[in-house]
Amino acid sequence: MRSYELGVVLHPALEEASVTQAVEKVSQYLKTGGTVTSVNVWAKRRLAYQIRRQQEGTYVFLQAQLEAQAIRELERNLKLDENVLRYLLVQMQV
Repeated sequence: MRSYELGVVLHPALEEASVTQAVEKVSQYLKTGGTVTSVNVWAKRRLAYQIRRQQEGTYVFLQAQLEAQAIRELERNLKLDENVLRYLLVQMQV
């Protein structure tokens, strides 16, 4: 298993309870192919440019241990999730 960090920008219209549910949903995506080691939810912040006509987004960063085969399914699920505006998955150096 390799270490990864997943950065996600969530839709700004989500309430705090909905943000918690969205983070849990993304965590479940990660848990299908590995384990989540940490979750860091930032506040709603202004975006540098519009994404899907939105000026703001809630930033969430998750660190996980994943199998290489699970990445394709993870990215597929993130693309289909309407609450996720953008995501970035980065392999961490050891």
